[in-house]
Amino acid sequence: MRDLPPAPTLKAFEAAARHRTFTAAAAELNVTQSAVSHQIAYLEAFWGMTLFCRGRSLRLTAAGEALAPIIRQFLVSLDATLVALRRQRERHPLGVSVTQSFASRWLLPRLPDLERALPDLRLWIETTDQPIAFGQGEPDIAIRLGGGPYPGLYAELLLREYIFPVASPALVHRLGAPRMPADLLRFPLLFRGGPEIVPKWEFWFERAGVDVSLPPANTLYPDTNMTIEAALAGYGVALVRSGHVETELKDGRLIRLLAVRYPSPLAYHFLCPKGRERLPAIASLRHWLLRQSQAAQAIYDQ
Repeated sequence: MRDLPPAPTLKAFEAAARHRTFTAAAAELNVTQSAVSHQIAYLEAFWGMTLFCRGRSLRLTAAGEALAPIIRQFLVSLDATLVALRRQRERHPLGVSVTQSFASRWLLPRLPDLERALPDLRLWIETTDQPIAFGQGEPDIAIRLGGGPYPGLYAELLLREYIFPVASPALVHRLGAPRMPADLLRFPLLFRGGPEIVPKWEFWFERAGVDVSLPPANTLYPDTNMTIEAALAGYGVALVRSGHVETELKDGRLIRLLAVRYPSPLAYHFLCPKGRERLPAIASLRHWLLRQSQAAQAIYDQ
């Protein structure tokens, strides 16, 4: 840090390097052209190197070309961080973008604990299954289900899940508890529509060692919530992700069937623009999410 000069000299250099004239840099910084010239001269003396070739036009030297993007990125990052910190100090809501199923099935039951753990944190929660594109007016962080990588973003593994069948106690009482995977073929099975990331019965039966060709489903449920609600109502057996049925399994409204499970090929990740993960509000929420997810996953990792 011994070679770090006063901030005004860096701002003067960045503006002059961008405009390629001291006059335009002075107008932007609201100072005189002479002040900019003196700031650059001070910087060159401080570092012991020439930054501009002066003449009929202003050109950066090789040293100036090497330093200009570094100083520009430093000033941009400093400004963005200060803006974010001031927003947090003023208690602006922290924007959190999560998928619909994760919000209702995993996050919502934990919000009372979050409010007790971080009473000064204000959240604005957006639910969407669309890819996140951070920018002006967009949420501060996102939680997405995927396999990664996430180029250009800070990404941290949040939660891995297991996939297994569940049913209501009433359905099990009526049809009897299955003793082996093939027994599920006499149960009504609930089928999800949607992309390949949706848990599929064919994969579960294959994992369980059952060679079967399932007939087309009469009803395809459109999303996780509706599939689980159908299982709660006793319509059939649902193939679910572990993170979506914690509450229902704890209170006994759903029963996990058999011991066959397989890890989901996808996982939930915490995402935000690089560098912003260290901001106090984001860091506090990230640490809380990690503690909660580690506790939740430990139940199924045993």
